[in-house]
Amino acid sequence: MSALSNIFADRSHVGLPSFTFAICAEEAGPLRTDIGLLMEGVHGVEAMNDADLIILLPTERRPLTLSKQAIRAITDAHGRGAIVAAYCSGTFMLAETGLLDGRRATTNWGLADSFTDRYPRTTVVPEALYVDEGAIVTGAGAVAGIDMCLHLLRREHGTAMSNAVAREAMITPRRESGQVHYIPTRAGAQAAHPADDARMTDVLNWTRTRLQEDLSVEDLARYALMSPRTFARRFRAATGTTPQVWLRGQRLDRAEELLETTDLPIRKIAQLVGFGSDNVLRDHFLRRHNVSPRDYRRAFTGEC
Repeated sequence: MSALSNIFADRSHVGLPSFTFAICAEEAGPLRTDIGLLMEGVHGVEAMNDADLIILLPTERRPLTLSKQAIRAITDAHGRGAIVAAYCSGTFMLAETGLLDGRRATTNWGLADSFTDRYPRTTVVPEALYVDEGAIVTGAGAVAGIDMCLHLLRREHGTAMSNAVAREAMITPRRESGQVHYIPTRAGAQAAHPADDARMTDVLNWTRTRLQEDLSVEDLARYALMSPRTFARRFRAATGTTPQVWLRGQRLDRAEELLETTDLPIRKIAQLVGFGSDNVLRDHFLRRHNVSPRDYRRAFTGEC
């Protein structure tokens, strides 16, 4: 709850959009949380009547069901165009509304089998951080709920704004939806040492400042003082993906920011982020967004 309120906080004082954040329950009035805290100022389901985004939060309460009144409020909001999202056990309650029938969704990896058994009309993607079905978006575990919300900010307001919010909230700006959110530890495998985590963080920060350079896995491994094989293994453990895929994602993120916030020529942006040519940047943009960099810029700035 606190993480989401932080993401959607009013940051108009630093030039970011102002969001109105409200908490609602099936009945208005004080609400005791799962950890025993008493929350004041909780609205009833009528608060959903004019909401643009509704997020169903995880809960320890069982069974994971909703009242008919809450289901009606959620489906009515979806019908008028509101985005409805949920993560972790909240995905079960979203499924109760019927809005996930015939769609893909994700949830906490430990709940995936139970979800599949209970809602066979929904296709579960247990390895995904979040699944975007347009006006319906679902996230995996609690941390993935943050990734889901940042994805929504990015989708609706652009990468530059999403990254700015992430910096203000001191959270990781972006993890891709297909990134594995849970990697079981093999028997006998050693846990990561804090020094290794610090070293990998240093490598990631160092790489982000050199996106324009022709960096290889060997270059990153050399900076990390590791062999390429050891580095690749520890990099995947830390990020859930390969160095090449992560680096490409960082370059695309930076290209999106420059397209949204500058009038630099697309060829220059391609060079600044390390793609070398506008054709290479265009190919990667089409794979990620299904639009060209020029059309992406036009969507945010109205310029060619």
